Amino acid sequence: PRMPATQWPQIGASAAADRVLRTGLGVLISAALRETLYSRKTAARERQLLRFYAEQADAGDIQALFETPEPAAVRREPLRPWQWHPRGDIPAETLRFESRYRPVCPQLRDAYPHQQATRTVHAQHWTHPDGPRPTLVFLHGFTLSSYAVNSWGFSLPWFYKKGYDVLLYTLPFHGARRPWYEPFSGQGYFAGGLAHMNEAMLNAVHDVRALVGYLLDRGAPSVGVSGLSLGGYISALLAAVEPRLAFCIPNSPVVTPIDMALDWNPTGPLLRWMMRRHGISLRELRHGTALHSPLTWQPAIDADRLMIIGGAGDRFTPPRFVRLLHEHWRGSHLHWFPGNHILHLQQGDYLRLMKRFMDGHCHE
Repeated sequence: PRMPATQWPQIGASAAADRVLRTGLGVLISAALRETLYSRKTAARERQLLRFYAEQADAGDIQALFETPEPAAVRREPLRPWQWHPRGDIPAETLRFESRYRPVCPQLRDAYPHQQATRTVHAQHWTHPDGPRPTLVFLHGFTLSSYAVNSWGFSLPWFYKKGYDVLLYTLPFHGARRPWYEPFSGQGYFAGGLAHMNEAMLNAVHDVRALVGYLLDRGAPSVGVSGLSLGGYISALLAAVEPRLAFCIPNSPVVTPIDMALDWNPTGPLLRWMMRRHGISLRELRHGTALHSPLTWQPAIDADRLMIIGGAGDRFTPPRFVRLLHEHWRGSHLHWFPGNHILHLQQGDYLRLMKRFMDGHCHE
C-alpha cells in the first residue's frame, strides 16, 4: 500500500512483531489440525469430502448453499453478575437461541458437533432505551471471543454513544459455545479438519443471518456488519449472501485461508508435509474450501456499501490478500492504517471513517 514515508518505520516494526505473534497462533491451529490430517485413512476421507465441497462451489448455486434461515426463537436474558458488563451504564442483555444450521454435506450431518454448547448461539446486545437504532453487528477473530477485548479494541462503546445499537456475536466453538473439554476458545473450529471447518464457516453465516433477521423484525432501521480477521472473513462472505445488510466493513480480513496458512509457521510446513504425504495438490485444497470464500461470489449489496480496512504491517492477513478482496469488490472502499494485525496504529482515523460510512448508509 502507498503510505507516507514517515510511517514506514512503524510499518516495518509492526510487521516484525506480527511474524512472531502469528507463529504462536499457528502452533494452536497446527495442533488442532494435525490429528485429523496425519493418518492416511482420515486424509483419504477428507479428500473425498473436499471434492463434494468443490462441486458445490462449481455449481454456483449460492441460494442453495446459503438458505435464508427461519426466524430464530431468541431469548433475551439479563447479564449475570459474573458476566462482563459494558461500561458507562450501557443497557445490555444476552441473546440466546438454538441454531437450526444443518450441515451441507450429508456425510457430516451426524459427525458435525451437536453439543448443546455449540448449538446454542450467544450474543451480547447493547440497546438504547428509546427503541431500536441502526445496529452494528461485530464478529470477533479466531480465539479472541472476549466481549471485553473486542469492546475495548474496537471502541464499540464510542459507536454506541454515537447512536448505534451494538451486537457482539460469538462464533461457533468460541467462548460460551466452546465444549468444556476443548483447551482454548476456537480449538474446535479446526480440530475436525478442513471439511469440518467448511461447515463451521457456513454455520457462522447462518447464525448471523438469523440475528440480522431478528434485529430487523424487532424494528432496527438498518443492520450492518464488521469483524476482525476470521470475523472479517465471515463479514465479507455475508456481503455475498445477505442483501439486507446496510454496510459491510471487514477489518484485516482473512481472504484465502489456505494460502494464508501456507505463509505461516508451523502451519505452512505442516500443510506441505500433508500434501506430499497424501498426494493432495494445492489446487484441491483451494477448490475444496472455495464455497465459503468471498472471492468465489459477487456481493449481494452495492459496492458503495463495502469498505475494507487493512494494516500495512499486517503479516497475519498480509496486504496482498486484502488487495485481492478489494479488486474483487470493484468500486469498494479501502483504507490502510500503519499497523499490524493486533496493533492498529492511528485507529482513530479509521473509526471516524467507519462512522461517516455507516451514517451514510444507515440514514439515507
